[in-house]
Amino acid sequence: MPTTIQQPPKIGNRSSSDGNGDWRNLVPADGHLRLIDEHAAPPASTGIWVLLASITMMFAAFTSALIVRKGGSNDWYHFALPPILYFNSTVLIISSVTVEIARRQIRALLSGTQEKASHPTRWLYITFFLGLVFVMGQYAAWLDLRSQGLFLATNPSSSFFYLLTCIHALHVLGGMAAMARVLLKLHRSTLRIITLDGTTRYWHFMGGLWLYLLCFLWVKL
Repeated sequence: MPTTIQQPPKIGNRSSSDGNGDWRNLVPADGHLRLIDEHAAPPASTGIWVLLASITMMFAAFTSALIVRKGGSNDWYHFALPPILYFNSTVLIISSVTVEIARRQIRALLSGTQEKASHPTRWLYITFFLGLVFVMGQYAAWLDLRSQGLFLATNPSSSFFYLLTCIHALHVLGGMAAMARVLLKLHRSTLRIITLDGTTRYWHFMGGLWLYLLCFLWVKL
């Protein structure tokens, strides 16, 4: 006896409000796609925290190695830190203030709560310049140690000083590169708030990390 197989009912397309049978348009009527984009959880937000955690673990390992090396030897040479390091610290603290001012002004500009900001890029350029001054100041500190006859391989204490300050300076240069990228995207009107916040968060972290390193070296060296 033949059996009739009925076709399953067809599922039609979702109809939009205009009745054209297209998929529902999720973009707001005013076209502010950025508002939806910013409420998502982009990988960049997680990536910056992973990066900061990795840097924290790296410097924790270096400082722990310094403590172990100092406690297990009798050849540790104590020396005074170059005075310019305190000037460098002040420069980095001021740069954290300027980058935060820039972040708030640019964020207000991108979110539409403020039509015109008072030269928001000016504060980013100032921050970039202060970062450059900090790196040059670190180089001056290395020259100061060289003038005292303290080189990378002179003593374990000087080796750790060069290692910690040099790696931190390289990370500051990385933050300056990220800031240059923010400036480029801002001029092209393609900057996202998550990129701005991530760069600012990284810069603040570099400032806090340096203050920790300065206090640590002052106590241990």
